[in-house]
Amino acid sequence: MNEDIQFILDTANEAMHNAIKHLEKQFVNIRAGKASPAMLGSVMVDYYGTQTPLNQVANVNTPDGRTITVQPWEKSMLQEIERGIAYANLGFNPMNNGETIIINVPPLTEERRRDLAKQAKAEAEDAKVSIRSARKDAMTDVKKNDDVSEDLKSNAEIDIQALTDKYVKKVDDLFDNKEKEIMTV
Repeated sequence: MNEDIQFILDTANEAMHNAIKHLEKQFVNIRAGKASPAMLGSVMVDYYGTQTPLNQVANVNTPDGRTITVQPWEKSMLQEIERGIAYANLGFNPMNNGETIIINVPPLTEERRRDLAKQAKAEAEDAKVSIRSARKDAMTDVKKNDDVSEDLKSNAEIDIQALTDKYVKKVDDLFDNKEKEIMTV
């Protein structure tokens, strides 16, 4: 195969791969109702007069899909951590047992689940647009290349389409998995 054609294929593959990576990152940001330490990422605590992120004064864990536990490194910080969680206005009701703070994460409503599924679908469509754009660029580059025969150009176009189909299927699979995760109660 011609070096120019191989370069075009490699570039298209990399662009499509990056679209998948971006989609995976976007899907991580779409919460599926499961408890996660990241849910308390915005909580700041008054640590001896200084506003400090929660994860710097306590251990934050998720023992199961509906519970977040906060274990302060100093017991004297329990009230400040509770106050910080309340000020963050996350809609959580922390319970203090004298040693740890336990937060029950309420399940998502059906309407909220549908909204999150729509958001995931939009992200998947954006990824497909990026993949198709990479295909278009690659096809244009192949057609512009005068150094190769028509047969090689034709084969390269077939390879580019196969690559596109592979990545579009991967997007569909990622979306299907995310949708199942979001809609599972």
